Amino acid sequence: MESPARRGRPHRKARRTLGTDAIALLKADHRKVEGLFKRYEKSKSKSVKAKLAQQICLELSIHTTIEEELFYPGVQGAVDEDIYDEAYVEHDGAKVLIAELLKGTPEDDFYDAKVTVLSEMIKHHVKEEEQPGGLFAQARNDHIDFDDLARQMKARKADLVEKMKSAGVPPPATRSMKGVELERKKPVA
Repeated sequence: MESPARRGRPHRKARRTLGTDAIALLKADHRKVEGLFKRYEKSKSKSVKAKLAQQICLELSIHTTIEEELFYPGVQGAVDEDIYDEAYVEHDGAKVLIAELLKGTPEDDFYDAKVTVLSEMIKHHVKEEEQPGGLFAQARNDHIDFDDLARQMKARKADLVEKMKSAGVPPPATRSMKGVELERKKPVA
């Protein structure tokens, strides 16, 4: 099946544009979230941490949605299947922590630890996408119209921002995990 980014388009080498193509948009999201995590780490105020955690969850929820709905399907077949599958699993692992943070507050046990682990998971995911030979580099070697894909992603992102800012961030939905219920116990002292 042809991806939306390829449908009806002649095959040509991926074009690099100055900061406007799909990969550039995703990288800009990565930098924004990295900055939010740094601000969270430096903050001592619980109210500031609560706002930053909500902003991190919002940004990551929007980012994962546009990647999963548009970018990943657009590059499927252009990237190694293992890298492609791992990207979804990494998203789903992050979504578990996003769901925890959305229901919690900085006063909760393990809240800061959850933000820290989410930050580490995202750093790993970003490295996998951006490194030489990673998902983005592999996608660049295929015949994908990254400008058209960027237009689709910008439109979807604008829609998601409007919806999530007015109605709140919805509970995340996973694509690779079964939602196994876990027993919760107290930490061993």
